[in-house]
Amino acid sequence: MNFKLLLLFFFFGILFGFSQTKVSGYVFDENDQPVAFANVLFKGSTEGTITNEDGRFYLESENTWNTVVISFLGYEIKEILLDKKVNYDLRFVLKEEAAALDEVVIVSGKQSKKASENPAIRILKKIWERKRQNGLNRFKQYQYDKYEKVEFDLNTIDSALIKSKLFRGMEFVFEEVDTSSVTGKTYLPIFLNEAVSTVYGDNELNKEKEDLKGNKNSGFSNNQVIIDFIDDLYADFNVYDNYLKFFDKSFVSPLSRTGIQTYNYVLSDSAFIDNKWCYNIIYYPRRKNELTFKGDFWVNDSTYAIKDINLQASKSANINWVKEIYIEQEFEVLNDSVFLIKRDYMLSDFALNKKEKSRGVYGKRTTLYENYVFDEPKGEPFYDEKVYFFDEDIYNRNDDFWEQNRLESLNKDEKGVYKMLDTLKTVKKFKRLYNIGSILASGYVEFPSINFDYGPIFSTFGFNDVEGLRLRTGGRTYFGPNDLWRLEGFIAYGFRDDKFKYGISGKWLLDKRSRLTVFGGNRRDVEQIGASLTSSTDVLGRSLASSSVIGTGANDKLTNISLTNLGMSIEPSRNFEVRLDGSFRTLRSASPTFSLDYNDAESTTGISSEIKQFESRLSLGYYPKRQMTGYGVERKFKNDNFARLFAQISRGDREWFNSDFDYTKVQFSYIQPWQVGGFGRLTTSLEAGKTFGEVPLGLLSVVPGNQTYFSIYNTFPQLDFYEFVTDTYSSMHIEHNFNGRLFSRIPFLKQYNLRFVLGLRGVWGDLSDENIALSTTGSAIEFPLIAPNNRIYYEYSFGVANIFKVLRIDFNFRGNYLDTPDARRFGVTGSFGFYF
Repeated sequence: MNFKLLLLFFFFGILFGFSQTKVSGYVFDENDQPVAFANVLFKGSTEGTITNEDGRFYLESENTWNTVVISFLGYEIKEILLDKKVNYDLRFVLKEEAAALDEVVIVSGKQSKKASENPAIRILKKIWERKRQNGLNRFKQYQYDKYEKVEFDLNTIDSALIKSKLFRGMEFVFEEVDTSSVTGKTYLPIFLNEAVSTVYGDNELNKEKEDLKGNKNSGFSNNQVIIDFIDDLYADFNVYDNYLKFFDKSFVSPLSRTGIQTYNYVLSDSAFIDNKWCYNIIYYPRRKNELTFKGDFWVNDSTYAIKDINLQASKSANINWVKEIYIEQEFEVLNDSVFLIKRDYMLSDFALNKKEKSRGVYGKRTTLYENYVFDEPKGEPFYDEKVYFFDEDIYNRNDDFWEQNRLESLNKDEKGVYKMLDTLKTVKKFKRLYNIGSILASGYVEFPSINFDYGPIFSTFGFNDVEGLRLRTGGRTYFGPNDLWRLEGFIAYGFRDDKFKYGISGKWLLDKRSRLTVFGGNRRDVEQIGASLTSSTDVLGRSLASSSVIGTGANDKLTNISLTNLGMSIEPSRNFEVRLDGSFRTLRSASPTFSLDYNDAESTTGISSEIKQFESRLSLGYYPKRQMTGYGVERKFKNDNFARLFAQISRGDREWFNSDFDYTKVQFSYIQPWQVGGFGRLTTSLEAGKTFGEVPLGLLSVVPGNQTYFSIYNTFPQLDFYEFVTDTYSSMHIEHNFNGRLFSRIPFLKQYNLRFVLGLRGVWGDLSDENIALSTTGSAIEFPLIAPNNRIYYEYSFGVANIFKVLRIDFNFRGNYLDTPDARRFGVTGSFGFYF
């Protein structure tokens, strides 16, 4: 999520027909109190909106209207003549209906949760009973055409922005500016993406497949990163679900079975819509600072299917960088009993803060559905996903294709976006700004003329007790995001040890369909061994613990490593990877205060300080529901809400390259994120492993301590490096982010939108007497090898996240083994990140 938010705010931060009737204003009662959720309509139409908590509204129509009608239960209907097409900041006062004062329900405060007292609750329960019988769930199979249009607009355009230095030389982009029909703010369209697809589904097989027919965007051709970013930002949802996920947050749906505990419901009106008698229900949240909506919906009186619904996220919702979320869904009547979604519109206002006048970026998605076909089975093989699929023609469709397949024509503004972006790409200043954004997002400086990227720039500086200040320079070949081969390398220098280090690696994708890849490399470096339990096969991978400017103690238990690696990988089925590789490494202590010595009968001194070892590995990885971006030798994760199952067997053999030890190591890890409805996100991980055979300290499994002040998942922040060493281990990590669910209910804290994080982690391990004896040489600098075998070692933590929207602080407590010398009972770690 960090990369996506940086891309969104930087890129869109640097960056037509007018409506016929516009009106905005405020609605008050006779006591000068704002009237929230009042209905505002153009007379004689179904075009309308509702007021917000402050009584404010904005209404716009492409047609010309001369009267606006404002109504609310318990008040007289008010009609206002509009003397001009544009009317802003009007003030309306509603009078109470004297005859109805004793019988109406005022839409404010807490409403009854009992069906016997509140007719809206009775209707809501009918919706729950029938929701599995409505929509696509009624059919065994289904098929429909889908057209999606996503637009981004720079909003709150004023003279100060137009005249700013940022846009000097690019003033032509402001030639046409429009006004939002939802918020009433001026905006400038700057990006457009269109997609046409056919969706197939089978409710009996519980499978769905989307066949993309065409994709087009302004200025970025077939840039898969941007396309997948948009897909992930605006994922599809079903309003009947209990929770609706937007921007990695689970909002409680107003149609949820838990909605009664979250929302107030009021039966507001009833009317014929498309010859169907429908009820209108207004809803609004019971508490502030929760992930909730306000709005209303129309529901049919016989099928209890939703006909129309609008959802607007409450301003106090605990979500960052998003000021407004507004959604409209319209359902069409297929026959007397089937209601199917016809149109879905979503507007998001991305901004640095939620102040009314703050400038930001609108993200607008319009989705249309058409040509429904039912009960035509395709068979299970039809839905099987391919490992590789990419058709470049999909991203290069001609104008005739789009004229025939658009379910809604582009307006003047949208057509202008394509031309504007093509022009912008020729402006030198825009190119510079775009390149800066690309560097911040990727960490690499591009040199396209020689097909080379310099970086990553964030690894330029480092520090540890052995190297002192460390400078690193490196780069990679880069012809494009989908290169079939890539070379990468670096050179580093430590000022304290006065030594150069280097690394080089290469990989080549031989077959796209099976993702058969060969790889290899060599690295000579200083490394913190034991920073994770499950060993990595990345030849250039280096843990954060290897370079920490400040920490809780001396970072001197570092190792000189020389590693050569060669292997291959294949993906025989989607998200199932098989990897076979071999490596030869030489390990020697990099510090005079740290020993890797072991007893060696073949050595003239009886002790050896260097380990030379060949190791072959077979690794299996399975990642269900993982989605990837790109099709080259390197790909990026499109999502992060998938499980990771990994198993590896490693074999050390003395017969190869004059190695020192024979052993077999078996390892397993399982990481699973869980979306726990409105209670946030839970992440669990399990790791287990065993080494068969006698090996010295350098080849044992070290329980990963954390002596930095950074919160690093799957490490133990109250353990020092090498405090526990094992040859048999099992560990568990649990972390739950409540996403503001708890703090939102504490009066003096809820206004800060903080988020509570709870963590628990534990490890059990054992170490054989033979392995202890092997590394016990009597050296003055060696330390006792201890495993947590008496009882499970555990830690727990309480964290506060979303401090200033970017900071998280964890308070970590050591649960046991408190009598260990220099045991750290309590510590504080933190992390930074951009999260919704």
